[in-house]
Amino acid sequence: MGKISPWDRLAARPSPGIINVVVETPRGSRNKYKYDPTLGLFRLNRVLFAGASFPFDFGYIPSTRAGDGDPVDVLVLMDAPAFTGCLVFARPIGVLRATKDGKENHRLIAVCTEDKTWASMRDLSDVPRKLLREIEQFFSWILDVEGTRHELLGWRGVSEANRIIQRAATEHQKLQADEMTEKKKKKRDERRS
Repeated sequence: MGKISPWDRLAARPSPGIINVVVETPRGSRNKYKYDPTLGLFRLNRVLFAGASFPFDFGYIPSTRAGDGDPVDVLVLMDAPAFTGCLVFARPIGVLRATKDGKENHRLIAVCTEDKTWASMRDLSDVPRKLLREIEQFFSWILDVEGTRHELLGWRGVSEANRIIQRAATEHQKLQADEMTEKKKKKRDERRS
């Protein structure tokens, strides 16, 4: 498992309807950062191509495990960038369903609950269609340039986003329970020998 950091201890949801989001890459950055649970810190994952930068803060929901084996990805709509490692309370409003290298790689869209410009938005229908197209184009561009095999499967609303979060939180709990069982078994075996 690696080192236990403060981010590893966070629940997916601090309260009903709200998610914890750990920002990996701030809005406006060309550098893509990623949390490395083995090291317990954030590391530079890659640099985006010239002219590309993240349109909003990008991060993950702790205590979740998505179809690609990583925590659930989230793009947080807010006016100003946060910083790498910042905890943001957000409300999911939808999801851009996608696959990458044949695995689920959905991108949740959420609004920062503390940003008055976005906080009133409850569903994708509240977001300008032009902005949704720009977000979709951004993800398509960066995956194209990386040469990654991907498919964008379209937008779904808040109920689909919540279903993905619940499934990923359940998968994370199952994997943690399996890991604990394995550790106990290993300890038992060590005592017997």
